[in-house]
Amino acid sequence: MTDILRPQTEDAVCEAVTAALADEAGVEIVGRGSKRGFGRPPAAARVLDLSALSGIALYEPEELVLSAGAGTPLAEIEAALAEHRQMLAFEPPDLGPLYGLAAGAATLGGVVACNLAGPRRLRAGAARDHVLGVRAVTGRGELVKSGGRVVKNVTGYDLSKLMAGSFGTLAALTEITVKVLPAGEKTRTLLVFGLDAALALDAMTRALSGPDDVSAAAHLPPRIAARIDVSCVAQPGASVTALRLEGPAPSVAARGEALRAMLAGFGPVEELHFRNSHSLWSALGGGAPFAGGEGAVWRLSLPPASAVRALAALEALDAECWMDWGGGLIWARVPEGRDAAHQRVRGALAACGGHATLMRAAADIRTRIPVFQPQPDALAALSQRVKDAFDPMHVLNPGRMYRGV
Repeated sequence: MTDILRPQTEDAVCEAVTAALADEAGVEIVGRGSKRGFGRPPAAARVLDLSALSGIALYEPEELVLSAGAGTPLAEIEAALAEHRQMLAFEPPDLGPLYGLAAGAATLGGVVACNLAGPRRLRAGAARDHVLGVRAVTGRGELVKSGGRVVKNVTGYDLSKLMAGSFGTLAALTEITVKVLPAGEKTRTLLVFGLDAALALDAMTRALSGPDDVSAAAHLPPRIAARIDVSCVAQPGASVTALRLEGPAPSVAARGEALRAMLAGFGPVEELHFRNSHSLWSALGGGAPFAGGEGAVWRLSLPPASAVRALAALEALDAECWMDWGGGLIWARVPEGRDAAHQRVRGALAACGGHATLMRAAADIRTRIPVFQPQPDALAALSQRVKDAFDPMHVLNPGRMYRGV
């Protein structure tokens, strides 16, 4: 039977990790469980539930800074920010529905630990780029603090950035400080219908390299567009290429007209306003078109110029795909089989570079095959040394990312 520990304080987290060390027992770290299907299943006899470490500890809108417990729901943070017309600019996605769970369970700690970012990633950067400081308990049972509450605090090693994307294998995050940014006054998304992948990539590249400050760009083939809960995206029965503009109302209006003129040669154009724009990009960030279905789900990060070639290789595997990040990210669903077609999926990147991450598959598959892109020997050795420094007994999320790490 798995023991579930629910510490109420940082000191209790330290005690729980110290006890695990004494018993040589692995510990799985969770917040509210929305991403337990992401990564390899940890080899752990205990669960360290950090959901009680919740609440906004500090929010200074004029300083653009917020600190909150790692177990704080993102919905709570986003509601507080909305009152001051501010946002988490990296647009953290809610992956819960992709794993068959209800929306709204994502926490700040989980998003930072997995270094997740949504469609605005191509402009705003990843989650780690917005982390100013962390408090965390290492695998030695020690409380560590890194960074601070101001953007210019760069004293010493930036452990905050190291924690982001470590999937709880180095330390259990207890409190996180992030920078926040003003939200755009207006949001508009221009939709171009009927483009194939090559033309869509051309349109996205022109829009992103132009002067109109496009904050998100995606291309959905007809079968994917039909699953979006926005009528003018789903109903035409055609592919949809989406380009988002954000900012002050006069600026968005002017840039929208300029972008329409640039896109006129590609096909018919429609426009989404705030609510429908938010629905579309939230769905894409969280992989909603693949929620509730079968099959293994992958995310491939690659040079946009290579996206069309990678798509052709994936389609040969009977994959459903769409492009985000202006072609720099491909979501793909393939038949699960015994191994989620991992060699052939990664083979699709062989000629163009990039990396592939298995986002969803059965637990036994995620145990057998590499979930994350296999590392070169030198990088794997470095990862092992970092793991040993923070968690020498390998009690925190053992094996969550790679065997032994």
